[in-house]
This record gives sequence, C-alpha cells and structure tokens, in this order.
Amino acid sequence: MNKLRFALIGTGGIAQTYAQAFQTSDCCTLVAVADVRVEAAQAFAEPFGAKAFDDYKALAENSEIDAVIVATPPATHPEIATHFMKKGVHVLCEKPLCLTLAEAAAMIDAAETAGVVFTMATKFRYCEDVVKAKAIIASGVLGEIVQFENAFTAKVDMSKRWNSNKELAGGGVLIDNGTHSVDIVRYFLGPITHVLAVETPGTQGLAVDENVKLLAKTANGVVASVDLTWGINKELPNFISVYGTNGTLHIGWRESRYKLNSSPDWTVFGAGYDKVQAFRSKLENFRNAIVENETLLTTPDDALASVEAIEAAYRSLNQNLWAKVEDSKGMSAVSS
Repeated sequence: MNKLRFALIGTGGIAQTYAQAFQTSDCCTLVAVADVRVEAAQAFAEPFGAKAFDDYKALAENSEIDAVIVATPPATHPEIATHFMKKGVHVLCEKPLCLTLAEAAAMIDAAETAGVVFTMATKFRYCEDVVKAKAIIASGVLGEIVQFENAFTAKVDMSKRWNSNKELAGGGVLIDNGTHSVDIVRYFLGPITHVLAVETPGTQGLAVDENVKLLAKTANGVVASVDLTWGINKELPNFISVYGTNGTLHIGWRESRYKLNSSPDWTVFGAGYDKVQAFRSKLENFRNAIVENETLLTTPDDALASVEAIEAAYRSLNQNLWAKVEDSKGMSAVSS
C-alpha cells in the first residue's frame, strides 16, 4: 500500500498518541518532525528515522511530505496551517481548530484556494464504540431520543499547561474539551441551534474556565447536557449516555452497552475507548481522503460548526443567557 508521508508540528502530549498510531498504521508514515525545542523534535523523530527541525518553515522547505499534522497551541494554527496549504500540503489540524470563527472560515477558504484536503483532527468520531452506538441509535431500537449526556470530568493539573493560557488556547476547559463535546452532540443529534453555558468555581486558581456545564439545543428538538471539568475527578464509567423512549445506551471508557425497556438484560457492544485505535483511524481516513477520495468523517463544515458552537458558548458564559449559534456569515445555524 502506498504510504502517505506525514510531518508533525509540535511534540507535546497529544503527539505521543500520534506516534503510537503511526507505529501501527500500514498506510501512513512519519518522515519529519518540528518543535521549537529541537531536542524534543530529535528525540521524537529518532524511532521513525524522520528528519527533525526546530522550525516548521525549515521543515516545509527541506522535507518531502504529502501531509502535515498541526499539533501546536490553537493560537498558532492559522499561520502554520496556511503556510503548508500554500505549498500544496494537505493539513490535519488538531482541535481546537483556532480561536475565532473568522479564522476558521479563512483557513477553510485557504485550503479550497490551494486545492488541498483540510480538516480538524477530532478523535471521537473515529472510536469504534461511538460509530457502533450511532448505528444502534439510527436503527430506531432506542425509540425517540429524549436526553443526551456527555461528560469529560477528570482532575488534571493545568497550572503549567498552555491549555490554560487564554492567549494560546482561547479559553479553558470549554474550548479545550468542549470542542470534542459539541462535535459529539452534532455527530449524534445534528445541528446545534442554541447553547447555554454556566461556569462554577474552580479549584486550581486558573485565569480561564475550569468547570463548565453546557446545554445544547439541537435542530431536532433534543437538548444535550455536557459536564466539563479539570478540577473534579468524578470517576464516571461512561462519557456518553443516550436515553430514548424504548431504551438506554452508554458509551463507557471500558465497556459500552445498551438495554431496551422490554428487556432486563444489557447488551454489550464494545470494549470502551481505545485512543490509539481512534487516532490511527483518523490518520487513515485523512490519508484515504487524499489518495482514494474517501469521505472525511470530520469535514471542514463540521470543523467550522464546532468553532461556531464554542464561540456561542463563550457568549453565553459571559452574558449568562442562551446564545444562538451562528455561522461565519452571521446567520442562524438552523437556517444553514
């Protein structure tokens, strides 16, 4: 199989999972790495026999690559992504995509102008249990969906991480983990039309939001609830729960299952969250979109909608009211 040649910009925490994904992929290979800490780039590149650079521009000029993964803080994404697009390199950009809706629209326009494949690197659409759960729900076996819950609740020391630096990250847990949440809601329920975000006190003294409750109204009438925290370890077994008129479904970290109201027994349909599998599938879907014209599971429109929803959530958080989700043209998302 023809392996697509990838470069990776940024060797922080998320890059370690990409490393494992590359090691287990038959169709994607890592050939170049860049990080402002050249020693980190060299150490990361060595097992792959890849080139190492301390600057992404130097990598772009001195490497033969087909695609690049941008895994730096979101404030840097537009500049780095656009630089590679102009050179005809396909771009898979880590979430959060960027800090503003205007930046997101500009990145998508730049990709279209350059004729390259571009999207946001979400992971949960690629989890096998999530894909199976969507098929179960689509089959109608749970009946009409009444409630949808998502929770990312772990205590993590964010005091020294860029994710809690507003200039680099754009906010706190709402934009960081909430970007996953709104994409999950859209994946299962369709467009989000309104959001309500409420912040509760933090435990780490961060200058950004640390504990947030989010409600998201969808175009089909379902209200999803999202629980986001860096400060409380709730040890919840499930990160997605779906309640229908005919049954209940849970997607768990270690097991996924559903039960119909007419049955006393749970049906197990998955072994839980496999991060490396999700990243490998994400890489390979991106590769196949380039080489074989396969449909992206996360499209540029999905990426843009995620930024729209998070921008609306921060308006709600700051104003303490329901905020309409609008697209890049200032129109309601429900009308687009």
